[in-house]
Amino acid sequence: MDIGDIVVRKSYGKDITFRIIDVKESNKGKVFTIKGINLRIIADSPEEDLEIIPKFKLTEEEEVFNRKVNDSIQKILISRNDFRNKYRTLNKSIKKNLDNDLAFGRPGKILHVDGDAEYLEVCAKVYNQLSLDVVGRTILEREQPNKIIDVVKEVKPNIVVITGHDAILKGTKDYMDLNNYRNSKYFVQTVNELRNYEPNYDDLVIFAGACQSCYEAILDAGANFASSPSRVLIHCLDPVFLCEKIAYTNIEKVVSIKDALENTITNTKGIGGLQTRGQYREGFPKSNYI
Repeated sequence: MDIGDIVVRKSYGKDITFRIIDVKESNKGKVFTIKGINLRIIADSPEEDLEIIPKFKLTEEEEVFNRKVNDSIQKILISRNDFRNKYRTLNKSIKKNLDNDLAFGRPGKILHVDGDAEYLEVCAKVYNQLSLDVVGRTILEREQPNKIIDVVKEVKPNIVVITGHDAILKGTKDYMDLNNYRNSKYFVQTVNELRNYEPNYDDLVIFAGACQSCYEAILDAGANFASSPSRVLIHCLDPVFLCEKIAYTNIEKVVSIKDALENTITNTKGIGGLQTRGQYREGFPKSNYI
């Protein structure tokens, strides 16, 4: 086994595929650092617990996740198209003198900060599919608290995603101790920095966390949404589907938690949060020069 190999863990029923990203020698032999292909988890594993699998083979659980991802994308696109058609019909019947073709809208701008460049690339493709205005930055979790404000000042987003890898350390009994998580303390510190910069929850919408993150501590720090209420593994694209709902909901409307999470993959087990105002602004008239 070597860096780059695709593996599953025997002790977990071979439920998730991982990529080996590091190898270290210990008194008991080789220890491999592995990260989820689709789920935002990083873990250490002894060599005897790993099994190499073909590069493009998916587990049964991941096949289910992939179907959910495709279903979510289709639901979003169909729903958005239905909304546009209803909006046009309403304007034609109520405001006959208004040329609706001159109306336009601007979804909220997203800054997606990710500790993993590969995850960010996957997310960027789906953001693009969903016509979202997004700027991505790869910043290691431990560096995010010190760098986030400079990036926010540069990008000027309405919505910020802070994510990467996380995991509960093996044998943990105290789920509120941040020392029992790989990266939750960095997510908490980053959210604190953001809230000191912009205290208003509607002027800057924040999602923070990854797999099994300390949900309560991240929310207490000031996030609108966080992972993971049930300490489950969240899907790589969960933040994308959450942000889409906020970015494309009219600023006059407060988004319910249920609506915000309806298209996410892990739903309320993986993500929770607070009522948050949408970030979509309507405009009129459209420019003749664009």
